[in-house]
Amino acid sequence: MDVVEFRPTPEQYAWTFGGVAPTHRIKPGTVLKLWTEDAFSGRITSTTDRPSAVLNMAEVNPQTGPFYVEGAEPGDTLALHIVDLTPARDWGASTTIPFFGGLTGTDRTALLNEPLPEQTWIYQVDRAAGTVRFEAQRGSLVIDLPLAPMLGTVGVAPPGREVRTSLVPDTFGGNMDTPEMKPGTTCYLGVNVEGALFSVGDGHYRQGEGESCGTAVEGAMDVTLIVELIKGGAPPWPRLEHDDHYAVVGSARPLEDAWRASQVGMIGWLGELYGLAELDAYQLLTQASKAPLANVVDVNYSALTLLEKSLLPAASAYDGMHAHLRSIAKGLS
Repeated sequence: MDVVEFRPTPEQYAWTFGGVAPTHRIKPGTVLKLWTEDAFSGRITSTTDRPSAVLNMAEVNPQTGPFYVEGAEPGDTLALHIVDLTPARDWGASTTIPFFGGLTGTDRTALLNEPLPEQTWIYQVDRAAGTVRFEAQRGSLVIDLPLAPMLGTVGVAPPGREVRTSLVPDTFGGNMDTPEMKPGTTCYLGVNVEGALFSVGDGHYRQGEGESCGTAVEGAMDVTLIVELIKGGAPPWPRLEHDDHYAVVGSARPLEDAWRASQVGMIGWLGELYGLAELDAYQLLTQASKAPLANVVDVNYSALTLLEKSLLPAASAYDGMHAHLRSIAKGLS
């Protein structure tokens, strides 16, 4: 088994999906041990830092990669299994940013209101306790919240020679910002270009569904992934598989179109898993699915359709790829 370790320097970060030369060529089956910088490129470190003063908005969401997967061709399926996500710092940061977030006017939702005040929160990480500490800025409330590491961005190069900013989620994955992108998850992405050219980043130490203010507890992350390739079978939207759930991520604006994309994507997956006719799958989703939000702040919004495996007959998605990668992951630990 090949193991590749990579800690990029700032000049090696990728800022887009597509349009970037690969940092590495790897074989299917490779284990990647990576470091990713936080979404702020490490520029916010104190409660006195203001995003408008310290951030370069052309350099947010730095990506580690892209990686060229040998043998990957358009129409194939890339399987990325998240083995481990470990905070690489003992603190994380979150902010309010002018005209960014779910509860403020934006350039697209144009209002006459002034922007919300800029403010920064620093969350201290207690590794032994497995917590991050919220401290109110205008009061005395302190709450220790459980660490729940996730990756905000996981994506491949888009089709048609497109180059998309690392702030965007779409059919290629990208900045989906779903808490379901956590250790133990296998993410299936359709390959659009030779080599797939996938990258990851935007580590969150925890995030609520929807990422309301636009920033999670952003932090640098140590990442362990296993990369596999499935010939053919490219899904139209990103698919996630856990031990207990299937999920499909849809990204669009308005939010209901993101939800619709995830629903249609899951209907298609149920057809593959069980041979269900479209309307039968539609009826089953209506009674059994959950619809957690991922983000309502990015260039596109992201919504999930999630099904509990316990409600369904046993199935073997992609010939048992998730179980296979889980067994490899256990061997690594």
